[in-house]
Amino acid sequence: MSSTHLASALVARFEHLRMTDVEAVGGKNASLGEMISQLSATGVRVPGGFATTAHAFRQFLAEGALAKRIGERLARLDTDDVRALAEAGAEIRGWIAQQPFPPELEAAIRSEYARLVEDSPGATFAVRSSATAEDLPDASFAGQQETFLNVSGIDQVLAKVREVFASLYNDRAISYRVHKGYAHGDVALSAGIQRMVRSDVGSAGVIFTIDTESGFPDVVFITSSYGLGETVVQGAVNPDEFYVHKPALQRGKLAIIRRNLGSKLIRMGYASADEQRKNGKLVATQDTATEQRNRYSLSDEDVTELARCALVIEKHYGRAMDIEWGKDGLDGRLYILQARPETVQSQREGKIEQRFALKGSGTVLATGRAIGQKIGTGPVRLVDSSADMERVQAGDVLVTDMTDPNWEPVMKRAAAIVTNRGGRTCHAAIIARELGIPAVVGCGDATQTLKEGALVTVACSEGDTGYVYDGLLETEVTDVQRVELPYSPVKMMMNIGNPQLAFEFAQMPNSGVGLARLEFIINNNIGVHPKAILDYPNIDADLKKAVESVARGHASPRAFYVDKLTEGIATIAAAFWPKPVIVRLSDFKSNEYRKLIGGSRYEPEEENPMLGFRGASRYVSEEFGEAFAMECEALVRVRRDMGLDNVEVMVPFVRTLGQAQQVVGMLAEQGLKRAAAGGTDGLKVIMMCEVPSNAILAEQFLEHFDGMSIGSNDLTQLTLGLDRDSGLELLAKDFDERDPAVKAMISRAIAACRGTGKYIGICGQGPSDHPDFADWLADEGIVSISLNPDSVVETWQRLATRKPIV
Repeated sequence: MSSTHLASALVARFEHLRMTDVEAVGGKNASLGEMISQLSATGVRVPGGFATTAHAFRQFLAEGALAKRIGERLARLDTDDVRALAEAGAEIRGWIAQQPFPPELEAAIRSEYARLVEDSPGATFAVRSSATAEDLPDASFAGQQETFLNVSGIDQVLAKVREVFASLYNDRAISYRVHKGYAHGDVALSAGIQRMVRSDVGSAGVIFTIDTESGFPDVVFITSSYGLGETVVQGAVNPDEFYVHKPALQRGKLAIIRRNLGSKLIRMGYASADEQRKNGKLVATQDTATEQRNRYSLSDEDVTELARCALVIEKHYGRAMDIEWGKDGLDGRLYILQARPETVQSQREGKIEQRFALKGSGTVLATGRAIGQKIGTGPVRLVDSSADMERVQAGDVLVTDMTDPNWEPVMKRAAAIVTNRGGRTCHAAIIARELGIPAVVGCGDATQTLKEGALVTVACSEGDTGYVYDGLLETEVTDVQRVELPYSPVKMMMNIGNPQLAFEFAQMPNSGVGLARLEFIINNNIGVHPKAILDYPNIDADLKKAVESVARGHASPRAFYVDKLTEGIATIAAAFWPKPVIVRLSDFKSNEYRKLIGGSRYEPEEENPMLGFRGASRYVSEEFGEAFAMECEALVRVRRDMGLDNVEVMVPFVRTLGQAQQVVGMLAEQGLKRAAAGGTDGLKVIMMCEVPSNAILAEQFLEHFDGMSIGSNDLTQLTLGLDRDSGLELLAKDFDERDPAVKAMISRAIAACRGTGKYIGICGQGPSDHPDFADWLADEGIVSISLNPDSVVETWQRLATRKPIV
């Protein structure tokens, strides 16, 4: 349909629309037409339908000079006055509800509807809004207007189209237009009438083709829950989450790098005939069966298909996208329901950003999904419903069960937002990101645990999990601008523990990861001693219950352990792909292992765990062999199945040459054979140089390994005979990596590695704490220095002026 014809048309079929028709049918409906007409051949399925036009809407408002009355009513409105805003919106919506359709518009809608149901008289429809200023690259308008599901029969369709028209004057829509500088009269509404996908008996959710919190571009982020997708969009459920690595997907590898099992407490389906008669509602929620709550609502195959569709859509539009999808439980197929530009992270390129960090700690009162990466503080303001919104004052922490888009006028006053329900792709999360306000959603019981007026700190700076702390904690804020740094003769790498922060850190200048710690993944993402996992179900009742609780959604407790190790490693490797990521096998000491669930049942109580049962000594022991095998299985899966062969393996605390030979042999038996020893996938195996014997016999150790990474903390304490965990101030002054004896060990290791053409790096904070030490390392010929992320740029800039060592 030509633009000229659309300018005077009252309705248009989706398949006749393109993105050039935004002015006629709004961004949402234009996008549906674009995908149907341009992407069907690629496997992207979009349900058909038709749209009313902006011309039809303006004709509707022209009847009885309604447009003039609306304009006059809004001209004198102060949108910051919440009560006045609510009164004006309600009055205008009431006017529209009483307005009859022009006869020619009603006839056009009836005609198109009759065409749609000709072959399927029992079909149901979604009636959605599409504003002509909606879904533009710099404005989301997320959820401002109404959507109605399970609409059947022409009379219901006509009634819901009128309600969609009225929703252009919802409170948030009025406020948002003022905030964004849009004139009310310049925005028209198009109603989309779209065939329903039977996700009421399937599942549905939202896709972003970018990480919603960090803006990392190389992942597809998918949320999913059972039933109609409105529960996910509205934030009524805590959905399942999936992260898919784009480069792995494009290479045909297993690309799902991370999963989070949501609680999915309720699901939305079609209301029964009795419910519709009693309350007029077309949809209803019900509790999700326990069995469904405890498993993922999408198969890996479905996640992969959705991610492929998302990449096709992103490529077609040439930008990051926000997509709604549904799985039809009757035909088993996946459908795309909407696609619009992502409007927050994609707008930040080139801007100076702020990084927030807590300087203290406190009692955790509530946890949920972190939205944004900021920290907010203030008094708790408990709000039961939208009727109490006016109680929120500037600087309050808004705490409620869930929000809807009409809360936006008061959300922008808040220092932070906390909700019981919701996931990262719900409207509350989108609005919070857009407003730059930290939010913790899906806490479950925040309205019970947080007390009115209590001073709290809401922290979204620590990864996927957001925390609400008791009291006002000190916060450090630094400005960060993503810039290119000059060449440095020494590669600057990062030490990464928390995979949840990897997407953010990977966007800083770096040469890869010099130390990825498995201990953090085991402690934070698993939390259970590996022996308890392996001994299940032959363990005591309390421990068995704890293991079953953490392993929900996985084939078995052992599968859970390997899955979570795999996901943690893969997340870091994908974030830094294709740069090298050196993953250190677990190096818990016995006292640290005892802190895991079930740990006290399996670990000895050692007088000095620092010198005890750790590192390679564990791997070669018979009692830890199966646990070691689980770590190897995860690494093989990441490298071989996921194609993340930028992962290298590092073995810690190798005391003897015999241990070196034995561990390398065990790795090969588990599928991790060094390329230098005949392995076929390019694997490098590095060793930590942290025991004096490693430096003294460096050449002999290097016969078994592809290089060394100096662990300066352990090497210092063992060379000088100091226990760095003793806490004695009398000894602290002697602990110094720059001591001549320690430097002699390090120099010996560097010379051996360079002499044999093998990798040599250091993974400790010494080079950032002591600039002269960094200079000395560079002079000695160190290849890489791996630091905590906050030290990388400063150390890089200092070493960039040095000449390369040859």
